[in-house]
Amino acid sequence: MAAPPRAGGDVFSRPRLASSTHLYSNRRFVVGVALFCCLLWGSAFPAVKAGYALLHVAKSDTGAQMLFAGWRFFAAGLILLVLAVASRRPIAVPRAQIGRLMGLGVFQTTLQYVFFYIGLAHATGVKSSIMNATGAFFGVVLAHFLFPNDKLTPRKVMGCLLGFAGVLAVNLGGKGFDFEFSLLGEGFVVAAAFVLAAGSIWGRAISQTIDPMVMTGWQLAIGGGVLLAIGAVAGGHLEAFDARSLALLAYMAGLSAAAFALWSLLLKHNPVGLLAVFNFLIPVFGVLLSALFLREPVLAWKNAAALALVCGGIVLVTGRARSRQG
Repeated sequence: MAAPPRAGGDVFSRPRLASSTHLYSNRRFVVGVALFCCLLWGSAFPAVKAGYALLHVAKSDTGAQMLFAGWRFFAAGLILLVLAVASRRPIAVPRAQIGRLMGLGVFQTTLQYVFFYIGLAHATGVKSSIMNATGAFFGVVLAHFLFPNDKLTPRKVMGCLLGFAGVLAVNLGGKGFDFEFSLLGEGFVVAAAFVLAAGSIWGRAISQTIDPMVMTGWQLAIGGGVLLAIGAVAGGHLEAFDARSLALLAYMAGLSAAAFALWSLLLKHNPVGLLAVFNFLIPVFGVLLSALFLREPVLAWKNAAALALVCGGIVLVTGRARSRQG
């Protein structure tokens, strides 16, 4: 993701001003919360794959995949809305913002996870976690057109090239330079990354006028509800509900509620570019956790090379924003 126009300098460089009452602009707090969010998102890759196995969701059963995603995000949205009510935050949305909030829910939650869940069903957790990092590069390109002071530079171009080289490396098959790539697998994971990048920029704008927790709660609940409807229309149903599968679903709802709400708060109080550097940790956590829980070949040379290239590209793209903070 790329930085929008900034006013008044970097928030990280002035932590002791009166605005420091905003906890979400405190350097140590921002770093800690961003790391926590990336760890949660990284854990979603093996969790989704494990959920498919526990609930007997086949790769071809798109309806069941949509139901699984729908229950996860609908529950996550309800969790946040209940917490908002418990903390005496008004959850009513201004009439002028209802359309934007519904659009954000359908776009960032429904559309993104239609792509993500179908893609993850047709690709390994390791490959999905690495390729999902391309969202950072989509953010850079979108920022070039949306923000006049955030144009593409040679450094950013080189970072994007390294990132796409990583995408190519992870798809190298065992026969020389043959590629293992499918539209429903790797292609949909990349599409999900693009939707997330665009939705994050849109959500940041909305969070300036709506409480981030309330915004995220409605966004997830609306998007999850649409996913449930899609799954029902597609004839999907989930089997084998037991203590393990329900616990996993509860964990995934909780991680979604926590990660998206906290990230929205960080985005509201900090320029996007200041947070983008943390995104390279998501594929790192995703690869390591996928290898740990799914026993996938994390040490394969192509996965190691792809991970190094993608992370190096993200560091190059966001390095300038970091240097301005020092």
